[in-house]
Amino acid sequence: MADAKREIERKYESDDSGLPDLTGVGKVADVLDKGVTELDATYYDTADERLAAAALTLRRRTGGSDAGWHLKVPVAPGVRDEIRAPLSDTVPEEIAALVRSRVRTADLIPVVRLRSARDVRHLVDADGALLAEASVDAVTAERLNRAGGTAQWTEIEVELADDGDPAFLDKVDKRLRKAGVRPSKAPSKLARALEQTGGTPAHRHTRAHPVTAGDHVLAYLREQRETLLECDPAVRRDLPDSVHRMRVATRRMRSTFRTFGRILDPTATTPLAAELKWLGAELGADRDQEVLADRLTTALDALPPALVLGPVRHRVTTWARTRHGSTRGHLIAILDSARYLALLDGLDALLADPPLRPKAAAKPEKALAKAARKDFAKVSRLITAALDLPPGEQRDLALHDARKKAKRTRYAAEAAIPALGGSARSLAKSMKSLTSLLGDHQDSVMARHTLRELSAVAHAAGESAFTYGLLHGREEARAEAVERELPGLWRKITSGGSV
Repeated sequence: MADAKREIERKYESDDSGLPDLTGVGKVADVLDKGVTELDATYYDTADERLAAAALTLRRRTGGSDAGWHLKVPVAPGVRDEIRAPLSDTVPEEIAALVRSRVRTADLIPVVRLRSARDVRHLVDADGALLAEASVDAVTAERLNRAGGTAQWTEIEVELADDGDPAFLDKVDKRLRKAGVRPSKAPSKLARALEQTGGTPAHRHTRAHPVTAGDHVLAYLREQRETLLECDPAVRRDLPDSVHRMRVATRRMRSTFRTFGRILDPTATTPLAAELKWLGAELGADRDQEVLADRLTTALDALPPALVLGPVRHRVTTWARTRHGSTRGHLIAILDSARYLALLDGLDALLADPPLRPKAAAKPEKALAKAARKDFAKVSRLITAALDLPPGEQRDLALHDARKKAKRTRYAAEAAIPALGGSARSLAKSMKSLTSLLGDHQDSVMARHTLRELSAVAHAAGESAFTYGLLHGREEARAEAVERELPGLWRKITSGGSV
């Protein structure tokens, strides 16, 4: 099985003068010479180098203490997650799955070979505890997949020890700069090798600043498409909030297609919107269960022990664990499906050759504002209608519909922010407040439904249903509080104006 390690490091250019003395930097009491290690790494990518374009690196490396397959996923500047798998002749399936959203059906082939002579130093404190590893790497790069050549350079790398304080690297940086060492211009050895042995990927380029309404809509769609692709490996790794972020990206794209139908031809976007709806529903099964389980557990923790009668906690925990296990397995199968990969291909094709309508050429200030106002008007009608209904199931359904339209309005406003500035930002903020309030109401509806189910099961097993009823009553009170708060929030939103 693959495991993961958080890697926090800084890279520097070196003029072959070696590593300056780092004794006394921060808590560094000694610098231990660990000798020279010979490393030999072959980097894999598609023929058009999609992984490199996404700042992902996949390598098979021999030599050193961590020989094997390594996939490095960017987290933040200078921070990457390194996912490791044992050495084998072919890319391990658990690693290949993490890049499937980028690679899809293309072959992974060797693109660069890097051989490094790594002169390692351990920076330790007075107790001998490791603070960081500093190394001087003499690198030879060879291009394998194009008519490229070779390149050689020397660099200094400083990697923080596990659970170390990132501020320590700032102190090391200050000492290195004082010694004339400068940060590397390349984010990784692979990036430098690609540039010096045959150029960067042909499809990597900087997009022009959005000018027209169509430019802004496409920029927003590209941002969501990229979020979708970034979240895919995170969902497979079961990282916190990854399912939610991926689901939101699908919603934002769907909403954009619907809101801006005068800019992008619906005959081309409607089939993709349907597939995004399918994917969002599949993601939602896991996400909704996760939110609900957390809500029930939190509510149970808030009860005095005397009011928890029977094995309520065990039953809720078992329900949550069982539901998560079944939905997660299904979700991974969805991400491996031909249907999902075809959806990604379809999004790429649309963004590469967008079906723009005449309104796409219009000035964004007018076209985007008009679309956002139209969505806001729909929210207004739904909120008004819901507030006219008596409390109960019909009002619950109406408020849920209003919440969905408010999300759509929020996403339309987000797409318009670069063009409209403050007014769009204000609308997005107000719609976020509205959807948050209505989301609490919908979560209460779903929690009560689940509590009724759990209560019935407990009753059939001869257990007390008291605690489930108590939690149900508290959820009813939360929903009533939301419904009392809603008119005031809505008056505040409408009095503030819209785009």
